[in-house]
Amino acid sequence: MRKKFIYFFIFSGLLFSIMFFTACAQKKEAVDHYKHKVLRENWKLQIADKIQKPDGAIISTQDFNTDNWLNAVVPGTVMGSLVANGIIENPYFGINLKKVDKDQFKKTWWYRTSFNLTQEDLNKTITLRFKGINYRANLWINGKKIADKDVFAGAFNMFTFKINDYVTVGTNVLAIELSQPVDGEYSIGFVDWNPQPPDRSMGIFRDVVLEINDGIKIRSPFVQAKVDKKNLNAASLIIRSELENNTGKDISGIIKIDFEIGSIEKKVTIPAGATLSCIFTPDEFPQLNVKNVKLWWPNGMGEPVLYKLKARFVKNNNVVDAVSDKYGIREIKSYLDKNKNRVFKVNGKFILIKGGGWVDDLLLQDTKESIEAQIKYVKHMGLNSIRLEGFWGKDQTLYNMCDQYGILIMVGWSCHWEWEEYLGKKTHSKYMAYNNQEDINLLTKYWKNQLLWLRNHPSIYVWMLGSDKLPAPELEKNYVILFNNYDNSRPYVTSAGGVGSEQAVIGEDVLVSDISGPTGMKMLGPYAYTPPIYWFTNTNLGGAYGFNTETCPGPNISPLASLKKMLPKEYLWPIDKEYWEYHCGRNAFQTLDRYRKAMNARYGKSKSVEEFAFKSQLMNYELMRPMFEAFIANKPKSTGLIQWMLNSAWPEMYWQLYDSYLQPNGAFYAVKKSNNDLHLIYAYGKNEIYLSNNTLENALGLKAIIRAYDIHSKEIFHQEWLGNINANSSKLIHTLTKIKKLTDVWFLDLRLFNQSGKELDNGFYWLSTKPDVLDYAAADTMAWAYYTPSKSYADFSELNKLPKTELLYKYDFKKEGDYGLVTLNIKNPSDNIAFFIYLDIVDAEYEQPVLPIFWSDNYISLLPKEEKSYTARFLLKNYDKKPKVRIKGWNIDPLLLE
Repeated sequence: MRKKFIYFFIFSGLLFSIMFFTACAQKKEAVDHYKHKVLRENWKLQIADKIQKPDGAIISTQDFNTDNWLNAVVPGTVMGSLVANGIIENPYFGINLKKVDKDQFKKTWWYRTSFNLTQEDLNKTITLRFKGINYRANLWINGKKIADKDVFAGAFNMFTFKINDYVTVGTNVLAIELSQPVDGEYSIGFVDWNPQPPDRSMGIFRDVVLEINDGIKIRSPFVQAKVDKKNLNAASLIIRSELENNTGKDISGIIKIDFEIGSIEKKVTIPAGATLSCIFTPDEFPQLNVKNVKLWWPNGMGEPVLYKLKARFVKNNNVVDAVSDKYGIREIKSYLDKNKNRVFKVNGKFILIKGGGWVDDLLLQDTKESIEAQIKYVKHMGLNSIRLEGFWGKDQTLYNMCDQYGILIMVGWSCHWEWEEYLGKKTHSKYMAYNNQEDINLLTKYWKNQLLWLRNHPSIYVWMLGSDKLPAPELEKNYVILFNNYDNSRPYVTSAGGVGSEQAVIGEDVLVSDISGPTGMKMLGPYAYTPPIYWFTNTNLGGAYGFNTETCPGPNISPLASLKKMLPKEYLWPIDKEYWEYHCGRNAFQTLDRYRKAMNARYGKSKSVEEFAFKSQLMNYELMRPMFEAFIANKPKSTGLIQWMLNSAWPEMYWQLYDSYLQPNGAFYAVKKSNNDLHLIYAYGKNEIYLSNNTLENALGLKAIIRAYDIHSKEIFHQEWLGNINANSSKLIHTLTKIKKLTDVWFLDLRLFNQSGKELDNGFYWLSTKPDVLDYAAADTMAWAYYTPSKSYADFSELNKLPKTELLYKYDFKKEGDYGLVTLNIKNPSDNIAFFIYLDIVDAEYEQPVLPIFWSDNYISLLPKEEKSYTARFLLKNYDKKPKVRIKGWNIDPLLLE
């Protein structure tokens, strides 16, 4: 018995030892043998002229005194730091931006910071990673020059410097002498959307990262999928990752990938000083054939499901490096339809692209909070895409948010590089970087860096190689090689124009690539005032056919509260050129003349800024809604629409659905209305009613009620329709014949109900018996036909005959989690239509708008005796008290509810 006990004791001890050492080994592998520190704090900034000895060998030493230096914002721009320090007065107000001295930015500016290292760190490989500088710099560490401006240059290049020979235990000082881009250099670019920043966006505009490891760095892990399009619950995955060896010897180890629904690993050897593209395929790893998974879908088609991804490189049971990310399982396909227009499919389903043009803040001051609010706005409006004319973003926040909220991104180069006015050197009429090998080499490097940086984002559905022109053939060939090597999961398109380019609207050349053929996209405008009838009737320019990559019905004036924020009180009225038009676009778009002429003819002249701002919301709504509705009604003949633009880089009057204060305008809610899941549409110029289904489910047992009212609020027409509609489609359901007893201005009310009588959709149109008439002949004589002028305008002056109406209100407020929720019930007890009512949430103390704000509907109209409820949500961290509700309407007296 004693012997058995001894044997048991020995066995238990051995078992314990095995378990202990196994646990130790596992624990050892779990210990991070790498560091990854983003250097965002303790940066200092100074212009070279104010430094006694602007020598990097001195500035990058510990004894150098920076007491008179400014605190720098990194990532950011030089001017952004000057604004943050109060050196430059709010450049977004009035004409302050115009007053900023540009010459100061033609000098070099110095950035300086420090970081600490241990002896253990020095035994590893230490690198500095610069993800974006604009534009060129000299780099110094501890009194030694690491890189020269001839090499350390290029806004969209990323740089990795091995710094082991220049660092020491303890404090290490980093100094950067930075110069702005000069004419002819390919930098960050704003075009005619807003003024050029006085500093040309010079700065360290993306992160600087200190990387410490045992020689291997994992970069750009990427999951691509081939989806089971029949069952939509399975896929075959391919996983890629770049393994960078920053040492002088070969390194062998194991690359391990955990993709949440499985894990894989394999042994690899990375040659000295090289980067290995590591690929895992289903042929090699059957577990990459995944089943019972959830796909990533764009907004309106399903949920944008994301899975966790972690890549680790293990050597001798040590984790040398690890990278975590998220990915989505989705498949993008694109082709040209029978009309040679570009079509996109997501997971095998046709998608009508509906989006807006994104731009970063003028001083690159966007925050995670501001970006998330804007992407939530995009989703709230029912849009499914944004277009980036440029690789925007100080980091990947924008792309992460689009992944999270299901917003597709069209990303690629800006027209900033295609026109001499913006690039600053002679350009080719058809090609970007034509016959210039240095430029071709630079842009190829740019693209490789940006592609690898962003390729894992499921939200990116197309790479745009150009905007207004094509890449030079040799450059396109280089891009194709990059796609074949690093990302063949999504299509590329050579230009945002092409279809109809023989009409020479944007340029003089026909945009067809000799390598990849037609683009299938059009860029034919319009960009200035355009009446509703255009979108349904135009068939050769910007009308509702094909894929329109940038178009709009003209300026979008902000509501009054925003105008008061951007303009001095004494310049709010009358409208002038010095202040008002400085906050417009550039060139042909630095004016409100076309817009004001149309407003005056259609709605009458305004006598105050209050009247003008409110009428502008009426115009914003009236002009924007038919643009989106026409493309929705015409799908699949229409395949894509990008409103130019979604947002603004600074406070302005042009091309925006919400402004830089995050204040939605009338166009915002017009877009939201257009994108209802099931939606009734009035086709201007055709007198037709369409029903659209923007979901992937058939809709059965529907009832549409079509009613017309005269200016006296009397019903003069009533028609009903019963029927069904297939998923993801639109169809004509009724043609309006001549309606008797029409007044000069009349109203069309459209309602849609389900089988239970629940209202699913409503739309309210104000129409004139005097039609808008376009002057296409005048457009033909324009040097640049960026819009079609009007021969005559609709007349809505009779709206002023609407009698004043008094409404009844019930207002409730409560807190739900992180949000404040306002519920507003409005009843119209009168016999008159209550027309175009604006609902505004304001803080109780200063009565300023609470933003961002998410109304269920806005700029609404109520029929006689009608009662409706509306809700609004806002973040409590922005305002945590009960707000007031300000109400203003065309024919109701302004009111403030408490």
